[in-house]
Amino acid sequence: MAIQDLYPERYAYCFGCGSRNTHGHHIRTEWDGDETVSTFTPEAWHIAVPGFVYGGVIASLVDCHSTGTAAAAMLRSAEDSGTVVPGQEMPFRFVTASLQVQYLKPTPLGVALTIRGRVREWKGRKVVVESTVYAEGVATARGEVVAVQMPENFGVES
Repeated sequence: MAIQDLYPERYAYCFGCGSRNTHGHHIRTEWDGDETVSTFTPEAWHIAVPGFVYGGVIASLVDCHSTGTAAAAMLRSAEDSGTVVPGQEMPFRFVTASLQVQYLKPTPLGVALTIRGRVREWKGRKVVVESTVYAEGVATARGEVVAVQMPENFGVES
């Protein structure tokens, strides 16, 4: 099950990972051992120049995969400690405080991309995640996200 499947409906509109955003990427972040993994296949309109993916799309994949990784790590820790019951509505949602992306090679269109993430640092409500984008097994971009846990009232209209 992807971490995004557990997000409350009111937080499921994100362009990168929101299931309720009809125009979004709909990436899904799952555990693969100590890393997280997502896949995404760019469409023709995700173009930068013929044959290659626009860098902003790559940045959004790193961004959302990393915040999903932060949420998954916090949920895993809470489940392990018995603070949260597995499968209940996701109590942890993260926003991006900082995003840095290094473009290592041009990312080709027309192939499935794999994004892998790993928690590098965790201090309270702040989680630093490193994510790498791969095209056919070749790293094309690497990013670091400082993800901060959202307050419960974030984005709630009053």
